[in-house]
Amino acid sequence: MDFKLSFQGAAGTVTGSRHLLTIDSHQLLVDSGMFQGGKALRELNWRKPDFNPTSVANIILTHAHLDHCGSLPRLVRDGFRGTIHCTPPTRELAQLILLDSAKLQEEDAHYANKKGYSKHAPAEPLYNSDDVDRTMRLFRAHDYHQPFDLDGGVTVEFFEAGHILGAAFAIVRTQAGGRDTTIVFSGDIGRYNVPLHNDPEPLPTCDALVIESTYGNRVHDATPLIDQIRKPFCDTLNRGGIILIPAFAVARAQLIMLMLRELMESGEISEIPIHIDSPMAVKVTEIYHKYAGTRDLDASLTQAEWQHLFPKDVQFHSSVEESKELNRLTGARVIIAASGMLTGGRVLHHLERLAPDPKNLIVLAGFQAGGTRGRLLIDGATSLRMHGAEIPVRAQVISLLGLSAHADSNELMRWVGSAAPSPKMGFVVHGEPEGSAALSKRLTDELHLKAYVPKLGEVFDLNALLPAG
Repeated sequence: MDFKLSFQGAAGTVTGSRHLLTIDSHQLLVDSGMFQGGKALRELNWRKPDFNPTSVANIILTHAHLDHCGSLPRLVRDGFRGTIHCTPPTRELAQLILLDSAKLQEEDAHYANKKGYSKHAPAEPLYNSDDVDRTMRLFRAHDYHQPFDLDGGVTVEFFEAGHILGAAFAIVRTQAGGRDTTIVFSGDIGRYNVPLHNDPEPLPTCDALVIESTYGNRVHDATPLIDQIRKPFCDTLNRGGIILIPAFAVARAQLIMLMLRELMESGEISEIPIHIDSPMAVKVTEIYHKYAGTRDLDASLTQAEWQHLFPKDVQFHSSVEESKELNRLTGARVIIAASGMLTGGRVLHHLERLAPDPKNLIVLAGFQAGGTRGRLLIDGATSLRMHGAEIPVRAQVISLLGLSAHADSNELMRWVGSAAPSPKMGFVVHGEPEGSAALSKRLTDELHLKAYVPKLGEVFDLNALLPAG
């Protein structure tokens, strides 16, 4: 019988997560993310998949970040009519993220057509809001530790991964080939001992592990965030500059608001306006509040700390008109806007205005994939291409270390090592080549499992790779 695993995304890159498990005539897809980064990666979003979407009966969605769920509406447009399985918070967050993604694509296409800088005539979105509505009707939510059965004798169970609200790693159990086999798909593994989110649960015993490697070759800096931002924030505000923080609307924006409020109340920085230029960030924060005090989030947070997610002096900008008005404001202030890697959306208009002025500060708050404007800034770019023009970069740029929602190399090894015995084999994905190679070597050297680093589109015959019995 066929028992194969193919890697349709997040192979050789940190974006576009999509893994296809085939058991005879049954196909199970784990995640369906959007490719982000350079032009070559973005163009993959438009390429037809190597499989027939109409043949896939079920999709397992590990969490709601765009690089894991962002191509679901495109898959539905291409014919997928099965069921999308996830946790309840993931369903709520995914709806916001996908609708926001569709809206941003529609706005960007409209702006490109208006200004005439697109190479396509006319520029079109990858999908629209109607596609998202059709997609959301296919969702079915399952709580952690509530196994559910799928076609082909497959049972799936979600365990908490940390990372963001609702994130899960998926345990897939099957009797393919007449033997019991357990495969774990990590999704994205969160950090240990961080505020807001719980630690990832221990890894159960499994035969094969598909594991992310975003930080596979790096260890997070242990320097407290307050020590990283005190001087650059104070210097910027003292010279009347604006602090621009491109931040993912899920988890990262909430952590930053928590941190800024604590800094102001402690007197580390002065009281200044905080602008959240993201309708989605407002709605995401409301969902976080909905789950406050539940097992889905850090139960140790006090009521006062939860209130910091909606601190005073915060102004929310939902409409396009409100966002444009923000562009006319001067003086010391903080602007938080998506996207976190500066790949699109309203943040580009702020960046275009603020980057040329040395009074301002651009704060990168998380991993920046190769080819993104965020990575270019980290690498010292003196100009950025935006809206058909080359914009000079004279503002100060810093990268916050330790704010990432991803486990680092040591934390990933800690998580894999929590299984006893270790998995027989591992597939290292969702990382740039250096990160995946480094984690693969550590898994082999330290935990003695056979580790593979798949190439995009590569297919593995699990019947041949898994030992008998």
